[in-house]
Amino acid sequence: MPCDYKNYHPQWKIISKDIIKNRAKNRCELCNAENGKPHWKTGSKVVLTVHHLDRDVKNNKPYNLIALCQRCHNKIDLPFRIKRRKNE
Repeated sequence: MPCDYKNYHPQWKIISKDIIKNRAKNRCELCNAENGKPHWKTGSKVVLTVHHLDRDVKNNKPYNLIALCQRCHNKIDLPFRIKRRKNE
């Protein structure tokens, strides 16, 4: 499902880029996959995104944000997607 950025902070692109480049050093903070390189497990090109741990897109405190590869982001989101589908 595509992300709807209308509820995100107006500076979200800057905030997320800072987390990815400066704190995470262009690596997934869970599995250490390097941004732009083939994923060590899947072979797919890694594109890092920033995830809100508490799922509140308005809470942009650094402790609530984590840089993730697609594989790790999907693993974290899976239980919420299943729950949402059950409630639809």
